[in-house]
Parts: sequence; structure tokens; C-alpha cells
Amino acid sequence: MNAEVETRSAHRSLRALMIAAGISTSILYVVVGLISELQMFGDGSIFSYAVAAQDAWSFHWHNISGRLFTYVFAYIPAEAYVALTKNAKGGIVVYGLLFFSAQMLGLLATLAADRTTSRVIFGYACLSTACLCPLVFGAPTEMWMAHAVFWPALAVCLCAPSNLRGAAAVFVGLLALLFTHEGAIVLSAAILFALFLRGWRDVIFVRALGSFFIVMTIWLIVKMTIRPDDYIAGVLAAAAYKFIDIRNLAEPAFLSLLTALAGYAIAAVLLRRLNPARAHAYAAFACAAALAVYWVWFDRSLLTEARYNLRTVLLIVTPVLGVLAAVHAMHEEERRKSPLPLLALLAGTVEKSLNPRMISGAILLTMLVYAVETSKFVWAWVDYKAAVRTLATGMDSDPALGDPLFVSSKRIGSNLNRLAWNSTTPYLSVLVAPQLKPTRLVVDPDAGYFWLSCKTAMRSEQTSTAIPAAGRRLVRLHACLHR
Repeated sequence: MNAEVETRSAHRSLRALMIAAGISTSILYVVVGLISELQMFGDGSIFSYAVAAQDAWSFHWHNISGRLFTYVFAYIPAEAYVALTKNAKGGIVVYGLLFFSAQMLGLLATLAADRTTSRVIFGYACLSTACLCPLVFGAPTEMWMAHAVFWPALAVCLCAPSNLRGAAAVFVGLLALLFTHEGAIVLSAAILFALFLRGWRDVIFVRALGSFFIVMTIWLIVKMTIRPDDYIAGVLAAAAYKFIDIRNLAEPAFLSLLTALAGYAIAAVLLRRLNPARAHAYAAFACAAALAVYWVWFDRSLLTEARYNLRTVLLIVTPVLGVLAAVHAMHEEERRKSPLPLLALLAGTVEKSLNPRMISGAILLTMLVYAVETSKFVWAWVDYKAAVRTLATGMDSDPALGDPLFVSSKRIGSNLNRLAWNSTTPYLSVLVAPQLKPTRLVVDPDAGYFWLSCKTAMRSEQTSTAIPAAGRRLVRLHACLHR
């Protein structure tokens, strides 16, 4: 009896930890993101500049019409703020606020939609938010938005009432999900598979399947109607292959996390013979100590551009967690009646055999790794912005780049230049300059992709009045040299 009480207590503690981790990290994304201006990292520089110019659709978003949810959610309100206030920097803050708030709002929507016992879907959503999203935090990827929308969409598909209102909610949920990113097709398929486990004739599955086909038709029509420019079409195709490249996982930060978790599992098994009740705690402390030694004496890596590549982890793991959450929400009778009863029962067996204390230790260890990696990234980003600002407001120049008003980003040390995103450095140099008035445009001589055509830049120079004329002129000069 005491063992049963302890097990229930351990499960409650694990659930509390999952929820606390998910909510706290979702809040930290907003706070850390805005304070450090991470919305301008990487491609975020051109996206932030586009918001300030009130021209995000012409700059880029017409090229990725299958991701309209992010545009409608984060860009239109931010551009509206700039239009009303003529405050370009304020619009960039609004854009960052909306983008980084996606996980928090997704959790709130999941909580509101989840009607499963003990709100199982919400618990898994919190776990996913805490243990997956830090890998891509700061990277301007629409998979960030896809993850945020996936969980409320799953909860709605499972729990919406069997009436017209419920069907409309399912349709809207899948519509929003599919228009976040092409990877959302995989996420939607995971939702359908999770519902199929309840029975292919079950009204929940039939309703979601019908909505999916309608939404997919709309998505295809939009993709075929609003096609990308010829210049970017090939780039998008190459990016799609990079997105599904399993080699993206071979990043030092991700490998160190996997190594820490493997070491934790092995240590816990070995220590269980000495002290079964405390084995997980001792193992976690031992691994944390080993990580500290690694970070202080051996680690020289920085998880920067690879945050974009690690979208692959979200594509692989999020659907798995979603299916596990749906199976966890099924009752024993529903699992036995499933079209795939062995799979459903196996999932239930694994669920019962897992040690909640071991999982809690793994979550805490994972969050420790993320805390250190994110801190390294944020501090380096702050220093990198300062270095770009120094060049953008200085008098050094490199006329060989095409104009006496251009200066090479190679003047920044190689250690800080690990945060550079060569195609968007010019836009960042405008954004970090006081009052958006740089004296020089910082240009990476290795850049091989150029976002704006001369025609688009010239039009923006004439119409984007919230950005000072000096910055617009520099951007136009750079664009007209290359496109």
C-alpha cells in the first residue's frame, strides 16, 4: 500500500515538474528574447527590418505562402503598430513579443481545449515546450510556430464536442497548423494517426480526417497560386533537403545533451544497487558535475546557426510525443479496441514501467544543459550586436565591397563572428545603429544570397518612412549592386 502511495506521489510530482518547466520556460522565452533582442538574430534581421519598413509581404513572405499563419499572427500586427505610431523600433519589439509568446499562448490554448483526464495533453505540451524548444530558441524558424500550434490542435481534435461547433474548431485548428510550416504536414499526420488509434470509424477520427483533406486542398491552392520568385525557388528547395537532413543532429550541444542523458541512465542503473531510493538523485548530481568540468575546461562550442538546423529535432520528436500523449489519454478499454491494439497496449505498458523519479532527473538535467547553452548564446549575441554597432557607426570602410559606405564584417573577430548570418548582416547593421541611422553598412563579403531585388529596395526607400532615409539608402545601394 505504501509503495502504491509513493508511486502516485512520484507521478504527481513528475506532472507538477513538467507543467512548471513548460510554463516557466515559455515565460523565459519572452523575457530573454525581448531583453536581448533575439528577434533580430539570423534571418530575424531581415524580418525585423521588413516589419520596420512595413513591407514584409513584398520582402519575403509572398515566397512562402504556405506559412501564412506566422505572417498573420506576428507580422501584420507589428506592421500595423509601425503604421499607427511611425515607431520602427517599437514595431520590431511587437514582432518579437508575438513571436516569442507563441509557446506560452500555445500552452494556454492547449489548457483551454484539453478535456482529457488530468489534462494529459497539456502535460505533454509543457514537457515538449521545456525539452524541445530551447534547441531552436532564437532561430527565426516557423517550426517554432508549428510546435506552438500543434498541441492545441491535438487537444481540439481529441476533445472538441461532436457538433458543428466542434467540427469548426477542428477545422480552424488544423488550418492554423498546416499554414505554419511545411513540416506541419508531418505534425498533422501524427494527429491523424493518434486519432486513428481510437478506431477508423470513430467520429473523432472521421471528423479530423475530413477537415484535414479540406485544409490540405486550401493549402495546395494557396501554394500553387502564390508562387515564390525564381531567385528564391531554388533556395527553398535546397532548404527543404537541409531541413530533413539527419546530420543536423550532429551538433556539439545536442550530442553533449544525449551523452549526459545516456550517462545519467547508466549511472542510475549502477547506483540502484547501492541506494534504490536515491539512485536517480546521485546519478543526476554526478552527471551535472561531469558537465560542469566539460563546460569549464573543454567546451569551446557555441550553439548559434545550428539552432536553425535543429528544427529537425522538432520535426522528429514532437509527433512522437503527440502520439504518446494521445495514447496516454486513452482508457484501457479504448486501447483494447484500437485498430492497433498491440501498439496501444505496448505504449501503456511502457508508460507504467517508467520510473517517474528517473524522468524527473532527466528533465532537470536537460534543462541544466539548455540553461548553460542558452546563456552562452545570449551573452555572445549581445557582444556580437555591440561589435556590429561599432562598425555601423564608425568611419572605417572597405570600398572594395562596392561602395565607400560599406565596411566588412570580417573586421569582427572570428570568435564573435560565429553568430554572423552573412545574408542578413547589412540589415542588422541598420537595426542596431542608434535611431536606425548607421554611417556604414556592415557587409559580409562571403554572402552569396541577397534578399532584396533592386526594384524592391528602391520602392522601399521611397515608401518606408518609419526608417530614416540614411538606412534605407544604404540598403538600396547594397541591393542594387547584387540584384
